[in-house]
Amino acid sequence: MKHLKRLTLIIALGITLILLINYKISHQAKNHIYNTVSDIPENKVGLLLGTIKYLSNGNVNLYYTYRIEATVALYKAGKIEFVLVSGDNSRKSYDEPTAFKDDLIAQGIPEENIFLDYAGFRTLDSVIRAKHIFGQDSVTIISQQFHNERALYLAKYNKIKAIAFNAKDVQGRYGLKVRLREYLARSKAALDVLCNTQPKFLGKPIEIK
Repeated sequence: MKHLKRLTLIIALGITLILLINYKISHQAKNHIYNTVSDIPENKVGLLLGTIKYLSNGNVNLYYTYRIEATVALYKAGKIEFVLVSGDNSRKSYDEPTAFKDDLIAQGIPEENIFLDYAGFRTLDSVIRAKHIFGQDSVTIISQQFHNERALYLAKYNKIKAIAFNAKDVQGRYGLKVRLREYLARSKAALDVLCNTQPKFLGKPIEIK
C-alpha cells in the first residue's frame, strides 16, 4: 500500500509539473503572438518552422498547408521581407525545407527571398540556428499557436527578440493527438533551457540579404 501511495504521489506531482510548464510557456507568449496580419509588426525575416508535407495515409498535412498560407499572407502584406525555412533534412529521402521552398515559390514568393536551414531537426535547433547561423536577433516565427508558444519560450531564453504569427490550427482527432504530444514537448523544452542544450549542428554563418 505504501508503494502504491508513493507512486500515486509521484504521478500527481509529475502531472502538476507538466501543467505548470504548459501554463508558463503559454502565458509568457501572450503579448508576443498575433492572429491577424494587419496587427503584427514588420520584421525582416519570417522563421517558418518545418513539418512533413504528406501524412502516412498519403494526405497532405494540414499543418503544412496552413503554414504555407500564413507565410504567403505575411509576405504579400509586407510584414516580412525574407523567409527562413527551417526543417529536417536528415536523410536524402526526407527534405522538409525544399518542399516548403517549392510551394512558397509557386505561391509567388521569389526564390531569392527564401533561405533554407536543413538542420532544423527540432524547434530548439531552428530557433538557435536562426541567430547563430543566419544572424537574426529578431524574427517572426510562423507556425500554429501551440508550436509558436514553445518557440517563443526558447527564443526568449536564447536572447532572441521574437514575435509569432499563428497559422490556422488543425481540428479533429489528428489535431488533438498533436496537442497532447505538445505537453511532453514543452516539458522537454523546459529541460533544454535548464541544461542550456545546443543544436545538433551549427556551422558557418549564412548572411540573409
